[in-house]
Amino acid sequence: MAQVEVLLPKMGESVAEATIIKWLKNEGDRIEADEPIIEIATDKVDSEVPAPAAGILLKKSCKEGDVVQVGQIIAVIGDENNNQTTTQPIANNPNTETIKVSTNGNGTTIAAKTELISTADFPKNGGSSRFYSPLVKSIAKTEGISFEELETITGTGLGGRVTKKDILAYLPHKGKTQTTPIQQIHTEKTPVSQESKPAVTHKPTVWIGANDEIIEMDRMRKLIAEHMVMSKQTSPHVTSYVEVDVTNMVLWREKNKKTFEAKHKEKITFTPLIIEAIVKAIKDFPMINISVDGDKIIKRKEINIGMATALPSGNLIVPVIKNADRLNLLGLTQAVNDLANRARNNQLKPEEIQGGTYTLTNVGTFGNVMGTPIINQPQVAIMAAGAIRKKPAVIETPLGDTIGIRHLMFLSHAYDHRVVDGALGGSFVRKVADYLEQFDLNREV
Repeated sequence: MAQVEVLLPKMGESVAEATIIKWLKNEGDRIEADEPIIEIATDKVDSEVPAPAAGILLKKSCKEGDVVQVGQIIAVIGDENNNQTTTQPIANNPNTETIKVSTNGNGTTIAAKTELISTADFPKNGGSSRFYSPLVKSIAKTEGISFEELETITGTGLGGRVTKKDILAYLPHKGKTQTTPIQQIHTEKTPVSQESKPAVTHKPTVWIGANDEIIEMDRMRKLIAEHMVMSKQTSPHVTSYVEVDVTNMVLWREKNKKTFEAKHKEKITFTPLIIEAIVKAIKDFPMINISVDGDKIIKRKEINIGMATALPSGNLIVPVIKNADRLNLLGLTQAVNDLANRARNNQLKPEEIQGGTYTLTNVGTFGNVMGTPIINQPQVAIMAAGAIRKKPAVIETPLGDTIGIRHLMFLSHAYDHRVVDGALGGSFVRKVADYLEQFDLNREV
């Protein structure tokens, strides 16, 4: 067989690179088609790359810990006696890669051509902790921006990374010292007094006791920490609460859960029932299903519900139910169970944690009655469902008010006050509560 070059696959629209975590095979090992050969990690999820064909792993083209770009060669598979890849040169251009020809194991010829822009002038990290994508470095080289100047650009990407949008916005100010509008006003019109200078913030000094243990954050915990801080810095959070009488929903599930499982081979939890109510409310209040891009509002047409899922490691991941408004209760139940199970077994695909437009987190799972969730950017709202508890409550009847034991739950709705005011944020969570309280006890399974 001809050699097969294993390329780092595309892992979603916003994922351009991955870190090599662990090689599962060694050079010289026999590999079957679709057998995982390497573990990779993106800023979204960890996953495995399968072999595109059976053969011998002839060469590893990267090491554990390397950052690899989508489309880059990570390995070569072939026969033990096959040590050459057939290549056909194209135009004599130092910025153009050759066409590499191989087969996919079924006799089909594969050809690929990639235009490359040299970024040798820019070191991988340049002594800095920031990562610059090949696209950003290419733009910088083309526009004559030095690495030192690139370091001064404020990044809005994950962990402060400089995005394509950031560097393009910087170009009109190339070579000038960046100042914020407030700083410009002070510089041009009024001298800044010592008292009016902004206070310099410092990281708190952490003392360590003799018996304390120092634990390094794992990669996922670092990413979660960065994302949470970024969200609080981006969005002014406001939280509204309602207490919901979910007695009908609880009684219906208790009565029908065994029948539901026997009929559909799926266990039904409260999560799909709450998601169903959220989807209905989003249809009533579509301006909660939005994102913010500078001074523009992006109104989402799709309703994609993220469901925060705790992992055995204690970390958190948010798989997304795409087009949740097109699913009935069985479809939502299947999606919830499937995504939750694969999340806990580290089997999610990168695209399955992308594209969410609204998120639900169930803090009641841990016995919490309510919470103040942090918005999952670039969304503008998130809902927390608290523990369901039996409590005495006033029941209104045609014959007058009575006291009864009801199943009550708090919903906490956190929203971005830049674009969601109290009227919308409060009305939305009230509408979700209304749908839950109006749950039909006689609903068919």
